[in-house]
Amino acid sequence: MADWRKAILDEFTPGVARLTLAADPDDLLVEEEISRQLQARGFEIMRYDDPVAFRFAYESKYRSRWDRKETCDLVVVWNGDAMLPHDLLQTGRSLTFTLADLFPGLSVSVLSALDRADLTPLFRARAGSSLEPMGDNATKDFILRHVFGIAPELIRQPSDLLRVLLRRHYQNQRIPETLDDRLIGQMRHGGWFDEWPLEEIVPDRDVFFGFLQERWPVFLKQLADRLEAHPWTTPVEQISSYGMKHRGPAWLPFDHDDVRIYVDNLFLEGFLHPVRFENPAILNLSWLGVGIFQDPDADRKKRLESILDKCAASLPAPEARHKKWLQFARLWGQLTRLATDPDYPLSANHSDSFHNLQQRLDHLFQAWMESRFGGLHNQPALPPIMVHHVPRAIARQMADQADSKAAMIVMDGLSLDQWFTIGESLREQLPGLGFHEDAVFAWVPTLTSVSRQAIFSGKPPIFFPASIQTTAKEPDLWRQFWEEQGLTRQECGYEKGLGDESLAGLEPLLCDHRTRVAGLVVDKVDRIMHGMELGAAGMQASIRQWCNMGWLSGLIELCISQNFDVYLTSDHGNVEAVGMGRPSEGMIADVRGERCRIYPDQGLQQRFHHEFSESLPWPGYGLPDGFHALLATQRSAFIAHGKRVVGHGGITIEEAIVPFIQIKKAQQ
Repeated sequence: MADWRKAILDEFTPGVARLTLAADPDDLLVEEEISRQLQARGFEIMRYDDPVAFRFAYESKYRSRWDRKETCDLVVVWNGDAMLPHDLLQTGRSLTFTLADLFPGLSVSVLSALDRADLTPLFRARAGSSLEPMGDNATKDFILRHVFGIAPELIRQPSDLLRVLLRRHYQNQRIPETLDDRLIGQMRHGGWFDEWPLEEIVPDRDVFFGFLQERWPVFLKQLADRLEAHPWTTPVEQISSYGMKHRGPAWLPFDHDDVRIYVDNLFLEGFLHPVRFENPAILNLSWLGVGIFQDPDADRKKRLESILDKCAASLPAPEARHKKWLQFARLWGQLTRLATDPDYPLSANHSDSFHNLQQRLDHLFQAWMESRFGGLHNQPALPPIMVHHVPRAIARQMADQADSKAAMIVMDGLSLDQWFTIGESLREQLPGLGFHEDAVFAWVPTLTSVSRQAIFSGKPPIFFPASIQTTAKEPDLWRQFWEEQGLTRQECGYEKGLGDESLAGLEPLLCDHRTRVAGLVVDKVDRIMHGMELGAAGMQASIRQWCNMGWLSGLIELCISQNFDVYLTSDHGNVEAVGMGRPSEGMIADVRGERCRIYPDQGLQQRFHHEFSESLPWPGYGLPDGFHALLATQRSAFIAHGKRVVGHGGITIEEAIVPFIQIKKAQQ
């Protein structure tokens, strides 16, 4: 068997049973590729978590269709522990899928921590090896070698360790903690890296890049002394790391071939930041230039061209997993920020290259979203993939720390490229804090009432049909979520409409010793967007000006001072679009947005789709009945021909992938 998925997919033939109950304690069935293939075969997947919410969605969306004699194959996925309702057990066929069955002889406790995408190389490696049973440590070693390409016994020199960590952290590769512990233990046992902070730089991406950043000027100074043949050049092993934030050797071999190949990308993509260095001897080495401040205009031009080339070369393939798109979105956000900087208009050549690439991206991403978005909402919440996973991820982290507190700041309408503008300002204003940057998918349509409610409820929109066109229920949904996690209503706070007022108004909530979680809606970006007439460049300028005023940094400081862990995310992004005409629909549409219209039935959705060939009838992935979205595709809008607007509702990458940032004191 070439793929572990085949054993599962062979159990699903359309039309055999309208209801299948799949006991799936190891989250195999909701793996991205399996979900896509089941969807392609006509199956719909629904998780059984909350019995009340499940019953409502099951009766309203599926039982009602069966009663109307409509064909629908439903797969109910559950963890195998809870008892399913009797009527489901009576009418559905039952299946069970486990890691133990698919990977006999390997430690299931170790396997369960793996990302399900990593099971594919593991399955291939296991098929070509002895099937003798392995214990925990043997399983860990097997996975490290065959899945992640790490052989601890071959890591002996600093360049060996840096190569392994650069490959891992640059790709944002997620390796389970249990495997990190095994790797660190083996390196400690060998005694090769006694002075290195392995427990920090191996698992933590931000700490690792901070570790490198501190040592870059040291490397430049030592290299310059060496090039000028100074007799007082300090041997690298004697250079002190005194005063550095991160312990360990002060000098690192950035010029080693295995390390040097990453240097350009680390600086160009913002993982490392250039430093001032005046020694002219070193500037003759061109590969170092990207990490040294020289001419601001020339530096910016080089960075723009390099990221433009990298984006063109790294567009994800049609069959790419969601992680590829999340990684690409970060790079695209960096490029978009440069391309829309009001202080540096693009040249004609750069503008043509950027907009040609933008068109390619729009077509690729739309095709991917149509094919694969439908399986994302059933993915496990750790790490978070969609916005409704965010509160679940926060709850999991709080569960690991007694008496912890969390503030979730939802920046209504903030896109990734605009986050980079805000992030730069926040780092200058708050140098003592660390910012862990990730990204998640918004809900489609990318409307506030859909995606923001999903954040505060921790659930897909199918579970809040009565309030899907308003945000008035958010405080109740937020408190309900946390009550399900064991908190009381008095421990849950919520405020919205924030962004300009005095922060003193938030002190009663944030300084109250009873408050354990605070949900804070900052809608300043959304207000800027809906009044914007100067396009994407105007958005960047207005957001930068607002952030430099210090309101947001003040809010974060207030939260940190009250011992909150701070999480910042967005419900959707925004995009500059051009009008293709306004539908003549009168009061038919329930929502008449610039990038999205909502109709009460599919017939109306199709009718106006035929009127606007550039529109897309969006499938109802995770949406309640009677909520049919018609999206304006690419960079078009349902407004007067030729008129420009900054809006949201569609599925460009800027609207559909949003920031998820964890903010903590740097020493943590």
